[in-house]
Amino acid sequence: MANLKHLAQLEKIAEGWKVCNTSNSEVTSWEALKAWRRWKALKAWRTVNSEVLRWKAWRTANPEIVPDLSGANLRGADLHRMYLIGANLNQADLSRTNLNQANLSGADLSRANLMWTDLSGANLNGATLSGAILFETIFGNTSLNDVQGLDACVHQGPSTIDYRTMAISGSLPLVFLRGCGLPDEFIDYLPSLLSQPIQFYSCFISYSTKDKLFVERLHADLQNKNVRCWFAPHDLPIGAKTLDAIYEAIRIRDKVLLVLSQGAIDSDWVEDEVSKAFAEERTRETTVLFPIRIDDSVMTTNEAWACKLRDMRNIGDFLKWNEPSEYNKSLERVLRDLKNTE
Repeated sequence: MANLKHLAQLEKIAEGWKVCNTSNSEVTSWEALKAWRRWKALKAWRTVNSEVLRWKAWRTANPEIVPDLSGANLRGADLHRMYLIGANLNQADLSRTNLNQANLSGADLSRANLMWTDLSGANLNGATLSGAILFETIFGNTSLNDVQGLDACVHQGPSTIDYRTMAISGSLPLVFLRGCGLPDEFIDYLPSLLSQPIQFYSCFISYSTKDKLFVERLHADLQNKNVRCWFAPHDLPIGAKTLDAIYEAIRIRDKVLLVLSQGAIDSDWVEDEVSKAFAEERTRETTVLFPIRIDDSVMTTNEAWACKLRDMRNIGDFLKWNEPSEYNKSLERVLRDLKNTE
């Protein structure tokens, strides 16, 4: 930012712009216009920062008063280490503002413009960000554990969220992480990278390609219910050994949702998959395999693995999946079971 001497020089040029007439060259007029615009911007910047200094002094003298800054234009202001506990910053313009190490605990930042805003080290405990506009926003060493409305932020583009922020924040909403620009592949491995247990429930949908129509519907509905899920045609590498790929998928996912049909019963992989899922259950000491059926094949076959499965598990009923009301009832039961696994 230009110093005061530079500002004074721009003011003189701007005065020259005011008396420009049609006899001036286009180049001279254009240069004067650019200088005038820069002068206006610098003057606004100097005014804002002058107000910030007065604000800091007032907040120090009156810490008990909750400030109402709703709709305030604080664009580009230096508010680092500012005391803004409980402040009403609803719809405030905080774009390009330095809020490094500011205390914003309990502050209302709903619908605030936080594009290019630096929130590194800021205290956001109990703050509300519902509807806040984010783009190139910096969350550096910032705990988001107790922030409200993260799942309702408006992402105009990616933002920066560092390892320390994720380490101290614990589980963050999937929609927020995606909005910040984190790829799904990275999100999948976050728990292991941070040495945390999986905080959200997820599943690997295993099925016969003959049942693609049903599975695509189920996949979309589970995703809409915030269940992370993947299925073979989209995620298993081409040419990979099926059993190895399935085992790796099971290893990093919470659960396996096995879609049983005549097509699955006739496949070569289903018995191995059931076996691997049971083995994983013994290792984890928790339920991994969740079988569901879209026809009665698994209930009538004499296959040994199917008989064992019938004895050990209640197999979810999606026989009437083409009927919306019955499908929704079955979906709710699956969601309940996935979430409440012992």
